[in-house]
Amino acid sequence: MKTWLITGCSTGLGRTLAEHVLARGDNVVLTARRPEQLSELAAAYPDTALVAKLDVTEAADIAAVVAATEARFGGLDVLVNNAGYGLIGAVEEATPEEYRPLFEVNLFGLIEMTRAALPLMRKGTGGRIVNLSSTLGFMGRAGFGLYSSAKFAVEGLSEALAAEVEPLGMNVIIVEPGAFRTDFLDRSLAVAETSIDAYADTVGQVRAYPEAFNGNQRGNPEKGVAMIAKAVDSDTPPLRLALGADSYANNRSKIDRALGDFDTWEGDAGEAVWFPEGS
Repeated sequence: MKTWLITGCSTGLGRTLAEHVLARGDNVVLTARRPEQLSELAAAYPDTALVAKLDVTEAADIAAVVAATEARFGGLDVLVNNAGYGLIGAVEEATPEEYRPLFEVNLFGLIEMTRAALPLMRKGTGGRIVNLSSTLGFMGRAGFGLYSSAKFAVEGLSEALAAEVEPLGMNVIIVEPGAFRTDFLDRSLAVAETSIDAYADTVGQVRAYPEAFNGNQRGNPEKGVAMIAKAVDSDTPPLRLALGADSYANNRSKIDRALGDFDTWEGDAGEAVWFPEGS
């Protein structure tokens, strides 16, 4: 039996993951800014579910939830940093009032949650830190520049963190979902108020995406979270877990382009820009 702490459990993949691991008998600390939304799950699993209020931008909430986890379950095996939201808008369109809060939740909240949980996790063995990114955290697209930049930062942090904690017996898993049929497009996606005509053919098309695509996503949340749990249970978990054929296609297209750039430019921009050996 593992003990999980999952941020952002009220809806979406976070809630589906919580339901999945509770159903298999694990302990779960269910967190949300509005914990009353989790009362049904807590009632269904009184022995293994603990509900706690958590706003990942509030240091007091973070400290309290880690303390409550240790008091109730004695340790923590799996931290899932799932809390977050999206933002559509060109880089020029989005204002600081729109994108700074995005970074506070998607990046800085994740960092503070991880820092607070690590001392407790280091007391155990074989811990897993699961950071929810996105296929847009691997490859940027027009209209998602600010969201992607926060998720890119999560991925860079995760790679470095993995190198730091693997010698301690822990692993980091970056989850990169494609489009899943959750309420993300309804509840967790903001749109920049300013719209600039110059971006009508690029970002303007993206602005129409939620209404046109919502409810038709191919990603099955139950199957997706089962893969997350499988990766967590693995003795050799992946650093990156792409979820959905769209995520694999997007990620491979970036890799192919990067390799093409390397092949084209390495001769002129590789050893050619070094000082001669021994100089």
